[in-house]
Amino acid sequence: MNVIIENKKAAFEYFILERMLAGIKLIGTEVKSIRQSKASISEAYCHIINGEVFIKGMHVSDYKEIKHTNHDPIRDRKLLLNKKEIIKLSKAIKEKGFTIVPLAIKLSDSGFIKIEIGLARGKKAPDKREAIKEKDIKRELERNI
Repeated sequence: MNVIIENKKAAFEYFILERMLAGIKLIGTEVKSIRQSKASISEAYCHIINGEVFIKGMHVSDYKEIKHTNHDPIRDRKLLLNKKEIIKLSKAIKEKGFTIVPLAIKLSDSGFIKIEIGLARGKKAPDKREAIKEKDIKRELERNI
């Protein structure tokens, strides 16, 4: 699987407890824009409505080659998951502090666009400072080597 778009902000803002790979329901021009990496998932999140998972806040830019049949850039897009996975996610979300965050958009070997989602719990300020310290230490070690 090739990673097309990655949500680097999610790893900094959340503790990722579990990862899942889901299909995503897209329109033709959205697929073409995503393959050109013209999408953003940094402000996106997932929510469950009537037993279906949707991604909200994902921005997919207009496809420049076609003007007359473009899509709405910020619309709710349905994620394709098994019933067991949806039930598992909905039980976890009911607990305080858990959320579903998109982590990456990937292109499968067979040509389908998949989205990696993660069950996450938010980090507090001291945890974020700790992550910044670890990143600085890694940079220093790489410079010295």
